[in-house]
Amino acid sequence: MLGALAIRSQRPFVAAATVGRAMRFSQRRLYSSKGGQVLEATEANFEKDVLESPVPTVVDFYADWCGPCKMLGPIIEKAVKKDARVNLAKVNVDENLTLASDYKITSLPTVIGFRNGEPVAAFVGMRPPAAVEEFIQSIAADTEK
Repeated sequence: MLGALAIRSQRPFVAAATVGRAMRFSQRRLYSSKGGQVLEATEANFEKDVLESPVPTVVDFYADWCGPCKMLGPIIEKAVKKDARVNLAKVNVDENLTLASDYKITSLPTVIGFRNGEPVAAFVGMRPPAAVEEFIQSIAADTEK
């Protein structure tokens, strides 16, 4: 009986480790020529994955300690996956101070939409899902032309 309990308690750990590896792998595969992708951007990959991306990219500047960031993050991810014409790059400002400084991030969350390597729209603070979807659509609008 004790052996069966030990096996059961190890299974969630194995599953969690497998999911973690899959998540890290999927974050490295960006960017494809179509949108709907989410990645964790850093100072090392920001230029390639955001500025040089052929797909418009929404950048979410956040911090782990920021309450509104925690509320906004899932809303943006859902909107990007739903629209699939843009990608989402999440930047932890505590780990990427140079990026936060370069884009003059003074309040969190700050969301900036990039198209052709240039910032085209932004907002600061929590937004309701409908407003976030509208923002995503405005960033993606020129991709259909």
